[in-house]
Amino acid sequence: MCPSRGSDGKLVFKIVYWGASLSGKTTAVKWMFDKEGMAKGKMQSIVDPTGRTLFFDRMTAGVGGVSLQVYTVAGQKRHKFQRKTILNGVDAIIFVWDAQEDQTEENLWSLDELIGHLAGDLGKKIPFLVQLNKVDLPNLISKTKVEEYLKEKGLGTIVSPHGIELPTQIYDTIAIQGKNIKRSFQQVARDAVLKYYLSLKRA
Repeated sequence: MCPSRGSDGKLVFKIVYWGASLSGKTTAVKWMFDKEGMAKGKMQSIVDPTGRTLFFDRMTAGVGGVSLQVYTVAGQKRHKFQRKTILNGVDAIIFVWDAQEDQTEENLWSLDELIGHLAGDLGKKIPFLVQLNKVDLPNLISKTKVEEYLKEKGLGTIVSPHGIELPTQIYDTIAIQGKNIKRSFQQVARDAVLKYYLSLKRA
């Protein structure tokens, strides 16, 4: 993928949080905005009266000489067109997997939809990792089981910016407490930026 350029000339990388409804996407982004102070400007959200995302949340963060535009998608199944639109020009994906075992079917549905949109680019051209969220709750799916599902979907491994095949990273997260939220975001953002600059060297 190729980042865009902002009006200030900085490269702009687009990072999308993807996952089923109520998996914790918005909570994760809000943590970085409210608690970590990573954002510049205001966080923009379009939500319904219950607080569910209707279209997207957006946050812009500045790191060195680049900008990171962070989006979440509305997880409800009826918003499939909006989700597809948000993926235009995406440079990295964080998949937020609801760790509650009874949400497995919803997680897999969301993952299948993502794979359908990005085909073979996910994890190869587009950096990808998983936040296994809500690990503080009871009745959880195991990380091993999530790894098995990823392998079944062809996402058991990713290609690093240096071209090395590695296991897909799965971070245990608690979005409401910020556990591993910043760390996993920094990882995928670093991979997106590094992949782009290394591709220029190879060209």
